[in-house]
Amino acid sequence: MKTNTSILIAAFATLVFSSVTNASAINQTKGNFEDRFRQLDEVLPTPNVYRNAAGEPGQQYWQQKVDYKIKVSLDEQKRRLTGHEKITYHNNSPYRLKYLWVQLDQNIFKDDSIANMANNFGGVGRRGPYTKHGDENKPAKISLGELRRQQFMMDNELGYEISAVTDHRGKKLSFTIVGTQMRIDLPKPLKSGDSVKFAIDFAFNIVEEDAVSARSGYEHFADDPRPGGNDIFLLAQWFPRLHAYTDYEAWTNKEFLGRGEFTLEFGDYEVEIDVPADHIVSATGVLTNPKDVLSKTQRNRLKAAKTAKRPVFIVTEEEALENEKAGTNKRKTWKFKAENVRDFAWASSRKFMWDARGYQQGGEEMPVVMAMSFYPKEGGDLWKKYSTESVIHTMEVYSRFSFDYPYPTAQSVNGPVGGMEYPMITFNGPRTELQDDGTRTYSQAEKRFLIGVVLHEIGHIYFPMIVNSDERQWTWMDEGLNSFLDGVAGREWDPNIPWGVEPRDIVGYMKSENQVPIMTQSDSVLNLGPNAYTKPAAALNILREVILGRELFDFAFKEFSERWRFKRPTPSDFFRTMEEASGVDLDWFWRGWFYSTDQVDISIDKVYQMRLDTYDPDIDFSRQRQFEQDKPSSLFVERNKAEGKKLWVELNPDIKDFYDDNDRFTVTNKERNEYKEFLESLKPWERKTLARALEEDKNYYVLEFSNIGGLVMPILLELTYEDGSKESQYIPAEIWRRTPKHVRKLIVTDKDKVLTNVVVDPGWETADVDVENNHYPRSIIPSRVEAYKKAKSKDKVKRDIMQDIKTELKSDKKEVSND
Repeated sequence: MKTNTSILIAAFATLVFSSVTNASAINQTKGNFEDRFRQLDEVLPTPNVYRNAAGEPGQQYWQQKVDYKIKVSLDEQKRRLTGHEKITYHNNSPYRLKYLWVQLDQNIFKDDSIANMANNFGGVGRRGPYTKHGDENKPAKISLGELRRQQFMMDNELGYEISAVTDHRGKKLSFTIVGTQMRIDLPKPLKSGDSVKFAIDFAFNIVEEDAVSARSGYEHFADDPRPGGNDIFLLAQWFPRLHAYTDYEAWTNKEFLGRGEFTLEFGDYEVEIDVPADHIVSATGVLTNPKDVLSKTQRNRLKAAKTAKRPVFIVTEEEALENEKAGTNKRKTWKFKAENVRDFAWASSRKFMWDARGYQQGGEEMPVVMAMSFYPKEGGDLWKKYSTESVIHTMEVYSRFSFDYPYPTAQSVNGPVGGMEYPMITFNGPRTELQDDGTRTYSQAEKRFLIGVVLHEIGHIYFPMIVNSDERQWTWMDEGLNSFLDGVAGREWDPNIPWGVEPRDIVGYMKSENQVPIMTQSDSVLNLGPNAYTKPAAALNILREVILGRELFDFAFKEFSERWRFKRPTPSDFFRTMEEASGVDLDWFWRGWFYSTDQVDISIDKVYQMRLDTYDPDIDFSRQRQFEQDKPSSLFVERNKAEGKKLWVELNPDIKDFYDDNDRFTVTNKERNEYKEFLESLKPWERKTLARALEEDKNYYVLEFSNIGGLVMPILLELTYEDGSKESQYIPAEIWRRTPKHVRKLIVTDKDKVLTNVVVDPGWETADVDVENNHYPRSIIPSRVEAYKKAKSKDKVKRDIMQDIKTELKSDKKEVSND
């Protein structure tokens, strides 16, 4: 009998688990170790006076300010804008500026733009022709939509016409156009703390959005009763505007290629918009001349809407239909003012009906926000019921996670753009369908689309229109954070709608070869949707629900939002704030989810059942004998028994000896004496500990896991016992710190809790890409393949039940016999 005082836990199969040499060496050979928990500061920018180590603005943080006064005129017939803008640029940086960089986004539509000349036919990128992986050797295809785009661009002169760039005295300034950018050379360097005023005269032909798939443009309605039809104009990225000048990159003068959007400076706007007199205009900011453009009835309606419980029509459907018919040669100028915004967009059409409702937000900054929607008859009841209500729901949820909505209006406008956001105004696409009986219906998919896109685009007013991240570089900082929050808002609206932000929604993408890390510059991302929207949203969902918990996550996220409200955060500011405010080291999480394309694939490989040795030979030897007896018998022996064969000792009983009646588990007094000596050698605390352990007689299980996917994550367990009860256990990701490829975990249960089944991530909450190896013992499980495939017919995909329910059931044509 061993006399050392260490208490050993041994497996039934004579395996002494503690005798295994250094567990950290398992599946870890010399030279291939990778520390998944090393500090992220290796790749993050060094904290400085502008951005500190806590992820908050530093003591000397600065950002520029740009104010605009713009007068613009819409030529409806020519579909052309002509504008004059006066710009005041405030240099708040500590540096002298010899020149200014201006964005000319409309130049992306020029034939010689980099975006057009560098477009890879059939490659990943712009909407249009696309060759799937593996189809490279098949004949090339081109869609009618792509042909339409090419034809429109050939038939129209597109891009800016810059007719003048002058200083505040009207003197010409030297400028150079570089693709979608313009450098304006200053007569003398602009010192820190000084400002400069200059003016730009510009014009451009508006693109047809349906033809070119832009972020703005016009949509033509040829079937409207007015001769020549009507248009809806959505105007965004429409005026020359300053590039951002930042502490981390200086001028953010990257060419606009179409995917990476923009980052801009905050400023104050005064904009005068000259349009046909029968047009209704929606725009960033507050209308400052309502008496000039609205009737007294409309102004009264707008006032009543502030306290209404449901949206009030400022322009009714009947009034909008009358507008559609006539047309006029008269003009009106709508004047808007917006303070502390980073952009300005607007929409104009005689087709618009307009509803509004005051969102009673409370607070001192903006106690009432006017939620408003603008849409044509094609929007129908879908927009009447859900657009403005969705705007308000968004603000209710987002304000809880970030800050009170700081602007006086929040608007949703229907037009050709499927979904796009600007300060205080968003463009959203879903509509109803006109039926033969004159009614308008919509599918469940269209309803879900409208609610979802309004939540998403209004959410963008918070991120990045207020928390002003750099979309040209890090799309995920606005799309990913916003998709996470619109998923929260959406599931609080209706959890049965597939919002696409659950961990299970990203599994297919994480298994694909066609991916890049989330921390990839926007224009280089291969699959923008999963990379910039779904994967970061799912990652944040996991961070909130699985890793940090709601209380810690929500506190840290709100802290980040408030710190960077009306400022310009970078990814490092987000990462550092979330760690600093939550008190949890998350470097491993950011490194795995945002800097790699590793997968989550944790396999449970083995489960060892163990039992505590009592060191009492009468008990332990009896257990070992029982274990041997419980082993499956030899097939040879079983068949001999079946044939009635007798053993040699049975045929010759007179030659038996001691060992025929005593096996190797027979206990002798020598062992009993050694056991007594062992007990006497124990210290009092050791004897007490052993006695309690023997009395409790718990079950000991060692679970072995492999990290096949490479992405370290917490291990979520569901344990099932013999009595049918279940228990959940959480193993933190730190278990992988020293052995990132293979770990073991000891699970101890009460003696009446006999483990029968173990499942890893039973609720699919960690985006594990292979659920087959999540079960021990292995189980037959349903495939993760989608339960349905997209129907070939577009009508079947939409399934307009609202219309189809009207269909009469056809009668049976067979005559019933009277016989």
